Amino acid sequence: MSIREILKDMSYGPAPEDSKIVEGWLDSHREGFGHFIDGAFTAPGETFEVRNPATGRAIAQVTQGTASDVDTAVKAARKAQKSWAKLSGHERARYLYAIARHVQQHARFLAVLEAIDNGKPIRETRDIDVPLVARHFYHHAGWAEIAEDELPGLEPYGVCGQVIPWNFPLLMLSWKIAPALAAGNTVVLKPAEYTPLTALAFAEICAEVGLPAGVVNIVTGDGEAGGAIVGHDDIDKVAFTGSTEVGKTIRRQTAGSGKGLTLELGGKSPFVVFADADIDAAVEGVVDAIWFNQGQVCCAGARILVAEAVAERFETLLARRMETLVVGDPLDKGTDMGAIVHPVQLERIKELVAQGEAEGVTLRQGTAPDGCFYPPTLATNVQPASVLSTEEIFGPVVTLTTFRTPSDAVELANNTRYGLAASIWSENVNLCLDIAAQVKAGVVWINCTNVLDAGAGFGGYRESGFGREGAREGMRAYLKTPAPKGKAEDLPAPSAVPHGGGGSDAVDRTAKLFVGGKQARPDSGYAYTVEGAKGPVGLAGLGNRKDIRNAVEAASKAGGWGKATGHNRAQVIYYLGENISARAGEFAARLEAFGAKPAAAKAEVETAIRRCFWYAAQADKFDGAVHQTKSAHVTLAMNEPLGVMGLVCPTGQPLLGALSLVLPAIAMGNSVVVVPSQTHPLAATDLYQVLETSDVPAGVVNIVTGPRDELAKTLAQHDGVDGMWYVGGTEGAAMVEAESAGNLKQTWTETDGARDWSGRDGQGRAFLHRATQVKNIWVPYGE
Repeated sequence: MSIREILKDMSYGPAPEDSKIVEGWLDSHREGFGHFIDGAFTAPGETFEVRNPATGRAIAQVTQGTASDVDTAVKAARKAQKSWAKLSGHERARYLYAIARHVQQHARFLAVLEAIDNGKPIRETRDIDVPLVARHFYHHAGWAEIAEDELPGLEPYGVCGQVIPWNFPLLMLSWKIAPALAAGNTVVLKPAEYTPLTALAFAEICAEVGLPAGVVNIVTGDGEAGGAIVGHDDIDKVAFTGSTEVGKTIRRQTAGSGKGLTLELGGKSPFVVFADADIDAAVEGVVDAIWFNQGQVCCAGARILVAEAVAERFETLLARRMETLVVGDPLDKGTDMGAIVHPVQLERIKELVAQGEAEGVTLRQGTAPDGCFYPPTLATNVQPASVLSTEEIFGPVVTLTTFRTPSDAVELANNTRYGLAASIWSENVNLCLDIAAQVKAGVVWINCTNVLDAGAGFGGYRESGFGREGAREGMRAYLKTPAPKGKAEDLPAPSAVPHGGGGSDAVDRTAKLFVGGKQARPDSGYAYTVEGAKGPVGLAGLGNRKDIRNAVEAASKAGGWGKATGHNRAQVIYYLGENISARAGEFAARLEAFGAKPAAAKAEVETAIRRCFWYAAQADKFDGAVHQTKSAHVTLAMNEPLGVMGLVCPTGQPLLGALSLVLPAIAMGNSVVVVPSQTHPLAATDLYQVLETSDVPAGVVNIVTGPRDELAKTLAQHDGVDGMWYVGGTEGAAMVEAESAGNLKQTWTETDGARDWSGRDGQGRAFLHRATQVKNIWVPYGE
């Protein structure tokens, strides 16, 4: 080709990366890799092949982990954990700093190995993945240094079991290992079966920097090995990144175990383009959103939502840009898209696209070579219910749907069970921020996409999982508040038959339920006896599944409460305290009727009033943050309410226990369905008139009395409930965690009787953290 032809064509020539050093390393391990346990590699056991997805050639033999291997690794991690946690933060920081430096020193080796093992282009591994790996270890070296000052009162979990996916093998490893080590934990990590090689190279780096034996352990294998890690009795915390289906299984498997759990799962992220957007920039954003890493990205912008007014132009430009993408050899520096990670994944992409075609979508595709490659694909004429709109394809396939108004855009964006990320494009930043607040996603990018940094948390809402990785919120995920311990008593079933115990001189009154701001009779039509110190003291409604359904529906309609300012919520909570104070004698008398001594009853009421004031004070002071991330970006970490919360309250201290759960939840903007003390519910039902006279909007607080665990199960199963706090028995706690897997609601369970609700443990910022989720909004600035 002549110079004139080259200048006219402007196409890239071949620019292959030299892979000889990596191939030599692989050849030196041709007998197979063992696990990395207790600071050394084991001899290879039964092995399986690892193949280069771009060529199909076997490049390594890796040992299949067994339950025995996992047990050995966990024992090594347990043995090392005490001494690792006892090191000063500075000493741990030095190790993390050393790892970061050695990652940088071996950056080209790691980048080439990742491209060969995973199939992604060398430009991505070299310029994005490996630099971010080093960044995470640097960032968490800093957290190790200052955690004692910045996060006081928290402690490491102990031994962390971590299972990572194949789409970002080394980067996901750094997201898991760096904060775990910084916090004083030790780890047992299983890389993905398809892509274990950079994890094994990382193990060599750990040995190279002299990391103490047992602090990091790598066990390779398939899902059986991962299951052995998740289910191991001596694992204190599980962190998993992968599919939503597996995440739900893990939630059920760990239910009742007391293990910490963070899940970063699937996504079907919207990419919203308004009419006034920079269309050329937005088109280029789509390239980064869906064709980056062949679309094998959990936060990929797989659903383009474009304003009807510019849809035709946008589609034309996007199709033209798609035709220029180079699909091919991952080691060629001119390649835009490499290979799909494995033939199994390629077949899944093909099957889903075929289903979409059968539904009538229109496809535009680029070109791709033979083998484990798939062309960039644009699907139009896609209905919101189409499989291509609803299912995570995890491939280079994007849908395009039009909208007319901003409210249409929000409705379409939230029309998914996921909530991981979103990208919003408009020259009107006010509009972008307004939409960002309404979209249900843990990460929102404005006029950019797939921007990641260790200084900003990453994680989702809804069925995209819970917990965050990166930044302060990610560091907190590897630290725990010491939990009080206690032994809960089983509660007898409420009795709905007449008690025959005689009445009182007062006019008889049966406490009703409180739903949607109104007193309501229970659907069952039954009332149950409430016992006091000297016999029955009244009757309470026997709530059931339908009552919970009605209460959740009422709570869902109270969404305006979460949009109110913290100041406005604070005023309402102050009113609650004021009105409880005005009726303090009545509340104390009720508690005395249950058997409390006069002084204790008076103290419980007074503490409840003080608690109202404390959470009112926090309502406008529990701030988010502006994270220090990449240059020319403001990254806002916003504390948002979970939504609708189910609160199952402690048996003892029935007034204070109920308010200690309700107040932090509503202070943060949640609406709640409260199941008060089963044995002494009248202390909570006495709050009806207080709620009505304190300007609490209808539906913000709903109260359903009745059998604790039966009502708790209904709440846990309800997909309209976003978070669940349960104080009760150990079996009930396990049930709540298992049943919450349906929509992966966040849970907090605790043994009844373990916590002193009248003391310092009865309130605190830990309650506020658990009543919120962090949304990170990236806003670029400058020209």
